[in-house]
Amino acid sequence: MSQELSQIGLSTQKSEELTSKLNNLLSNYQVFYMNVRGFHWNIKGNRFFELHLKFEELYSDALLKVDEIAERILTLGFTPAHTYSDYMSISEIKEAKNFSDANSTVGNILDSFRILLVKEREILNFANELNDDGTSSQMSDYIREQEKLVWMYSAYLS
Repeated sequence: MSQELSQIGLSTQKSEELTSKLNNLLSNYQVFYMNVRGFHWNIKGNRFFELHLKFEELYSDALLKVDEIAERILTLGFTPAHTYSDYMSISEIKEAKNFSDANSTVGNILDSFRILLVKEREILNFANELNDDGTSSQMSDYIREQEKLVWMYSAYLS
């Protein structure tokens, strides 16, 4: 019994399952991006200058990842989620409104990274089962980067 293969030689059925997981990750990244953008705009206090810059780095990186995830979904032959109503209904990361102090913003970022890392590991494992090296590599890179950021932001709060 043969299975239908996509243009890039992956099971179409399994790629559709993977796309669902990637759209979930994309949705979480979009909400994370907006939250960190808000932290950047609204941070106050004696840590303003350092966090204002760090938040800009974070949201710029998140925006790149949003694009990369959407492009991976397209590469797999499917359509990325692209409405905020979809993002808000799918995302486990919830919008963070009126956060302006160092501890609450950094704490929210750490909570968000925990959610993203769990999702990325799930996608990594599923992509490995599918022999999808492209998605596996992408998730592996994200995990490595975010684990280091978790260490750094946790050290900041200590």
